[in-house]
Amino acid sequence: MDKKDCYFLGRIVKNFGLKGEVAASLDTDSPYNYAKLDSVLIEIGNRLVEWRIDAIRIQNNKAFIKFENTTLEDSERLIGKELYLPLTCLPPLEGNKFYYHEIIGFNVEDKALGHLGTITEVVDTAPQALLSIDHEGKEILLPLVDEFLISIDREHKQIKVSCPEGLVELYLN
Repeated sequence: MDKKDCYFLGRIVKNFGLKGEVAASLDTDSPYNYAKLDSVLIEIGNRLVEWRIDAIRIQNNKAFIKFENTTLEDSERLIGKELYLPLTCLPPLEGNKFYYHEIIGFNVEDKALGHLGTITEVVDTAPQALLSIDHEGKEILLPLVDEFLISIDREHKQIKVSCPEGLVELYLN
């Protein structure tokens, strides 16, 4: 499976106990949704490899995982490795909630200004996630905050927003 078809779930941070169990830090708002996983994909080299799970316990944003046929020595080699799951494992979201990968290619319509352009990426490296919108070859960066978001139409791949006055003009003038 290709990494582009998966999402980042977390990272193995340390061994736990002496029987090959590991502790993983999960990057999710709902860690208990993953309490019944049968397997995960672990990035080894440049490949994603499926690892079957014998047992998993969730505590806060940590998962304590015992993989099938894994010894203490095996688990030591897994420290620092990233965990992934296929995008198909994501629960569907409704209303104005969405996954970042889901809205790439959506058109953005402003309440006052009309069509702004197409979302090319979600920049999530700053303290505030930003929508990168291509407007006739110019980039508009729109903070991804609930106050600006009016609605999402998945069927027509459109997001309606209400930008603060003057924000879009900063990028177009």
